[in-house]
Amino acid sequence: MAIDFQQVYQKIREIGANAQQRKKTLDDRRELARHLLQLHADNLEGLRWKLETVKETDPAIRCAAPFKERLDAHYPAPDPPSNAVLIAADGSQINPNRHAALQFGLINVGAIVLRLNSGAAPQLVTDSQLLFDDELYTASGNPLTESLVALQRDLQERSKLYDLAAGLESDSAPVITFTDGPIELWGSASGEDASAYEASLTRYLAVLSRLQTRGIVTAGYVDKPGSDLLIRLLELATASDEDLKKLREYHPLRGVTDRWLFGDKTNPLLQPGERSAVFKLQAKNEKRYNGVLSLHFFYLNVGTERHPWPVRVEIPKWVADDPEKLGMLHAILIQQCRIMGAKPYPYLLHRAHETAVVTFEEQNQIAQLLGLELRRAGVETDDGSHKQSAKELPGKTRF
Repeated sequence: MAIDFQQVYQKIREIGANAQQRKKTLDDRRELARHLLQLHADNLEGLRWKLETVKETDPAIRCAAPFKERLDAHYPAPDPPSNAVLIAADGSQINPNRHAALQFGLINVGAIVLRLNSGAAPQLVTDSQLLFDDELYTASGNPLTESLVALQRDLQERSKLYDLAAGLESDSAPVITFTDGPIELWGSASGEDASAYEASLTRYLAVLSRLQTRGIVTAGYVDKPGSDLLIRLLELATASDEDLKKLREYHPLRGVTDRWLFGDKTNPLLQPGERSAVFKLQAKNEKRYNGVLSLHFFYLNVGTERHPWPVRVEIPKWVADDPEKLGMLHAILIQQCRIMGAKPYPYLLHRAHETAVVTFEEQNQIAQLLGLELRRAGVETDDGSHKQSAKELPGKTRF
């Protein structure tokens, strides 16, 4: 037996014994969060000033920042456009595995293009990039990590959106593009992988700039967000000078999330189909994403009255500044989510994921084809590690 269930069950009993006290604490914090939201809803200038003070203590603070609308604003979805072109992209990857006989990686991006009300079938596109030999290393000679492969995948997803949109120059319809996950490119600007991240970020910002130049709406869709960006802003609004000295430890609303605030089943701030105010994203990367590229977001309730489902939608400033583009994106996302019924999620993103996903069978087939080609060329191939062989023994049920 791999797990000591007696030890685990004892902890479960302790969790159950303390459940009511934790619930009361969380309920009190939620009540305070609602009070602070109401108190500061129109205090945009005061909150901006407080944030500037906080940034003197912690320049990397991550939270929502006021933009133009009241913090508690909410807006119903406008009518969707009749002739827009929608493009969604998603990606998957095979990470290099040092225990495998052959070292390779793969980035697979799937995209779908749909012309609304045209009668034309959606266009499916797949872009598969095999990584081998020198491509498995950074410019500084470090092996590609899982996070660096994911970084390249995110970059290629957004690049594919631009490539497909740029091919529609003769089309006068507005173009709306989106990917799954944040629009911010994730990675580390420090450590051994810093140069690889900087190179990818530079290319990524260039792609965003080209999307902006062509007036293409772009967004990142975050399903079931776990962040507390607005809640963190409300915490900072209450912080005293003494609290600022230990800011990383100051969390009077710990456990309260934005998702609860906008989607509380008994009293949601957003009704079905409504979006929240647009907020600016305050983060350590704000100097890189500046001007029209600065990152903003809003929450969107794609659920129903009985089952609210707030999601976070990240957008660049050029979309946030344009009411028409913002309205089109809002309407299209609601329309797309309703197609999926009781489990709302943008239909085109679902199709893009289906196109991009790489199965274990496909991974094994790539390894076999690669090994066959190398042996045909007279190149010696390595064996898998003994650890990997043990994992693959017949009858093994876990790894």
